[in-house]
Amino acid sequence: MSFEEFTPFRIAAGDVDIFGVKGGDGPPLLLLHGHPQTHMIWHRCVSQLAKHFTVIATDLRGYGASGKPPGDPAHLTYSKRAMAADQVAVMKQFGFERFLLCAHDRGGRVAHRMALDHPDAVERLMLLDIAPTLAMYEATNREFATLYFHWFFLIQPEPLPETLIGAHPDVYIERVMGGRHAGLAPFAPEALDAYKHALRQPGAVHAMCEDYRASATIDLEHDRADIERGHKIGCPMRVLWGDEGVIEKCFDPLTEWRHVARDVSGRSLPCGHYIPEEASDQLVMEMLSFFEAVE
Repeated sequence: MSFEEFTPFRIAAGDVDIFGVKGGDGPPLLLLHGHPQTHMIWHRCVSQLAKHFTVIATDLRGYGASGKPPGDPAHLTYSKRAMAADQVAVMKQFGFERFLLCAHDRGGRVAHRMALDHPDAVERLMLLDIAPTLAMYEATNREFATLYFHWFFLIQPEPLPETLIGAHPDVYIERVMGGRHAGLAPFAPEALDAYKHALRQPGAVHAMCEDYRASATIDLEHDRADIERGHKIGCPMRVLWGDEGVIEKCFDPLTEWRHVARDVSGRSLPCGHYIPEEASDQLVMEMLSFFEAVE
């Protein structure tokens, strides 16, 4: 793997410890992973990125080696507002009041909220293979619900999904991640093992479910409030998605993001959902260009 020259860290961010790795030199770049993964999704990208940026790749609250507090009835603990505040606190600990941000999947939903709640912190934003959460829920049809069944399974009341996934977490990883167009082929064995190990940790399945429960409740309230008052993402934003993925099949991502952000560009890449592992070279080129790194 490509994190050998990175330094692990654990930082107290409010009520939770956030684990991550830091390496490289240059402008600060925060990388956020998606479900059901960890910072390891970036292992094919970080060597090149570290030549241009100070790269910080974290595990989100509830994932990987980061803290996994129990959820609450209103799901505030795993709201994207709380998860975004974690990451801003981590960057401030390193002295970075303003930074570049690239985020995949669930991390992209955290990044969306971060760019709204902390506009002075996010200089440029790149989102990978998502449309806005509210737009996706409001456009739900049979095709989307079938392809993204986990969105609707994980939000079921505790303890149903926790019990079923907790009985065989490795199976959940293999079936959900391997159920996309490329199967399990894109994932390095060490990375896949890391994702399985992370989901076996105490509290991990519950935290993952709470992340999704928050997205279907409190996060939508926050998103609707921003829309009602015309509050949009103001920083330059680049959206990339896989041309073999669900976002391509079910949504018009640029149109949807332009409803909630002022400066949006983007395109599809020749891959599925897991862009950092399926199309790492193309992604790095996009990042160097959008984040204006000097070759």
